[in-house]
Amino acid sequence: MTSAYIHIPFCERICYYCDFNKVFLEGQSVESYVDLLLREIGLTIKSSKALNVETIYIGGGTPTSLSARQLERLLKGIRKLLPFIEGNEFTIEANPGGLTVEKLLVIKEYGVNRISLGVQTFDNGLLQKIGRRHTTEDVVQTFEILQRENFQNISLDLIYALPDQTIESFQETLKMALSFALSHYSLYSLILEDYTIFMNRMRDGKFVLPDEDLAADMFEMALDYMHKYGLQQYEISNFAKPGFESKHNLRYWNNEHYFGFGAGAAGYLGNLRYKNYGPIQHYLNSLRKFELPISKREELSLQNQMEEELFLGLRKVSGVSKRRFFEKFGVSFSKIYGEVSQQLVERGLLYDDGENISLSRKGMLVGNIVFEKFLLTF
Repeated sequence: MTSAYIHIPFCERICYYCDFNKVFLEGQSVESYVDLLLREIGLTIKSSKALNVETIYIGGGTPTSLSARQLERLLKGIRKLLPFIEGNEFTIEANPGGLTVEKLLVIKEYGVNRISLGVQTFDNGLLQKIGRRHTTEDVVQTFEILQRENFQNISLDLIYALPDQTIESFQETLKMALSFALSHYSLYSLILEDYTIFMNRMRDGKFVLPDEDLAADMFEMALDYMHKYGLQQYEISNFAKPGFESKHNLRYWNNEHYFGFGAGAAGYLGNLRYKNYGPIQHYLNSLRKFELPISKREELSLQNQMEEELFLGLRKVSGVSKRRFFEKFGVSFSKIYGEVSQQLVERGLLYDDGENISLSRKGMLVGNIVFEKFLLTF
C-alpha cells in the first residue's frame, strides 16, 4: 500500500517565510507542467505496479492558483492514472480568496473530499507583514462558499510566533479559527529557513521574532483552546475531531511508503528515499525524454530506518509502538533504545507505558532535543 503526494509549484505571491519549491505563476507554462506531471505519474505507476494508492495529497505552492480548466485536466488525469479507491481521503491545499465556486465544483467532481486551507493568522496586519495575499474577510467569504456547497472536511493551518505577534493577537486568532467549528486544525511555529525573505530581513535586523518563552506560551494556550473545543491532539502540531485525523500525513509519521510526484517532490518506497529535480525546467526536460525526473536517491540502512521510525513516530501523541518496532525490524526496542529512552523518561520528556513510548507535554516543547538523543544512540 502506498500514498501519493503531488506538487504544484505555482504561487500568485511568494510568502516571506516559505522555503518550499515554488515559482511565480505569471509567465509559467502551466499546461506543459500538468501534462508532464501526468506523464511522470504514468511512468512511475507502470514501473512500480502499485496495486492501490491509499491517500492522495495535492500540495504546493498553491494548487488552486490553477484555473478551473487546468485543475480539471490535472484531476481527471490523476484519477485515470492512479489506482485510487473512491471515497478514500483526497486532499488539496487552497488559499483563502483563491477558491472560487467554479474551482470547488471541479474539485468535488473528481473526488477531492478534503481541503487544507492556509489561513496562518486572522490578524490583517500580520498577514501583510508575512507576505500573504488574502485578508480575514477573504477567509470568511471562502468559508461561505464551502458552506453553500456543503463541503465538510476542512483543515485550517495557523502559524504562531510571527514577527511582532503578541499573545493577545494570537488568542484572537485562535478564537476566530475555532469559531468555524472545523474538523481539523494544524498549528506550526514559524521557523526561519535559508533563502527566504524573512531570513534575509532577520539578518539585516529588520524585525524581531517572539522569544522562545512567548512561543511556548502560545503553544500551551493553543493546547488548552483545542481541548476546550473538543479537538484531540494526535500529533505535535495537529488537532482533530475523532475520525478526522489526516490519514495522508499519518502515513508520513508512521514511516510508511508514498510516491512523490512533481518538481521538488520527495518519495519513499521500500528502503529508498528519492527526490525530484526542483528547478522546473530540469524537471520537465527529463520527462520530455520520458525519463523519471529523480535527482537524488538514498538507500536507507537498517539503522537509518530505525532512526526515522523514532523521530517520525514520536511526533504522534500515541508515540511509537514497541511491538510494531519489533515486527518491522526484528529486534526489540529495548535492546536498541532502552537506555536512552529510560534517561528521557527520568527527565520527564518521555512517557513509557510498557507498550508505547511517547513525548510528554514538556517533551513536545523541546521535541528536537528528544529526537537528537535517538539519533546519537548508535
